Amino acid sequence: MKTKVCGLRQPENIIKVLNVGIDYAGFIFFEGSSRYAGQPAFAKWMADNDPLFANTKRVGVFVNSGLDIILNTVHDYHLDYVQLHGNESAGYCRELKLLWSVSTLRKATICKAFSITPDFDFSVTDEYADSCELFVFDTGGQKDHGGTGLKWDWDKLSEYKGNTPFLLSGGITPHDGRRIQLLDHPQLAGVDLNSKFESEPGIKEVDKLSHFLEDLKA
Repeated sequence: MKTKVCGLRQPENIIKVLNVGIDYAGFIFFEGSSRYAGQPAFAKWMADNDPLFANTKRVGVFVNSGLDIILNTVHDYHLDYVQLHGNESAGYCRELKLLWSVSTLRKATICKAFSITPDFDFSVTDEYADSCELFVFDTGGQKDHGGTGLKWDWDKLSEYKGNTPFLLSGGITPHDGRRIQLLDHPQLAGVDLNSKFESEPGIKEVDKLSHFLEDLKA
């Protein structure tokens, strides 16, 4: 079970979170977010500290961004993954993958987030399977592109029949580790954690992360 911690933006806090032992570190490049990480000084810190991320993949979260912005950000921040969290089409994802197939710039793996509502049809994910190696299933229904801090109905996971692995996201709390252990889905690859583990936007509480991971992996 992989663990992604998203919304990181402060170097000292990032180092503490990495020491807990996570698989993916998420950085938000959507200017409307209170966890926005798109500052030049932070880009330099990321580029200068590759060894810190030897065992952790860096994920950039984008919302309806231009392809050139994504390509440049992957290069500047040394990202390993891009998570597309807006209304990006399957064609957009294929174009991005094609650009990287011919580019000499740093390349990243593509993952696509989907907003899950009670009437969500998981078959829409099928057309993304040839360009995205990972999905994120997050809580739907919000008016903007920020998280709601609320859970969606995890029983609905039984409707997902695809072969692409996914991260479970949306309102996961420090007390949900054992409950997540009981979820039985062959493509459940891990969890995506954010606001319920914070003291303020972008600053994670390491004790809460540690206790959650102990429960999740017990």
